[in-house]
Amino acid sequence: MKKTKIISKILYALTRSLSWIYLAIGLYGTFAWITKTNIQIADTTTIINYPFTDISFLILDNDQSYFLFAFLLPVLSYTLFFWLLSNVFKVFYQDKLFTNPNIGHLKRFYLANITLPIVLVAFSSFFIAIEKGIFIIVALHLVLGVFIFIISEIFHQGLSLQNEQDLYI
Repeated sequence: MKKTKIISKILYALTRSLSWIYLAIGLYGTFAWITKTNIQIADTTTIINYPFTDISFLILDNDQSYFLFAFLLPVLSYTLFFWLLSNVFKVFYQDKLFTNPNIGHLKRFYLANITLPIVLVAFSSFFIAIEKGIFIIVALHLVLGVFIFIISEIFHQGLSLQNEQDLYI
């Protein structure tokens, strides 16, 4: 179990960092888009540069719908994804695994992965063209959600057995 705790702590730190990085990218992209700071506009393309440089950082279509549904919505969604995933890894380095808060972390993760990708892609399809590769990503999120649902059910059963054992002692 010691190896699991070490790996889960490393993955927790990695995924929590990724969530902060995605959030920073989303906030910087939004700030640059709204204020027209560090932006170069060429025909149908908007290039957002790294702060205080002329080096390209984000290359986006010069369209409000594209910005909202093909850049901002996915970036903020992956911010949430990595935040929830870090909480899943956090579950596995706790001293006591089978607790209601840990089951809550797993439940939030699987509900987000089963519902959000389908809803967001369906909603976005009204405003932008959805590429074929997106459906593979949605399917992967569904599989991940179902897998964590199964783990959540195992944790729920473990909590029941643990509570049952506490009654007998």
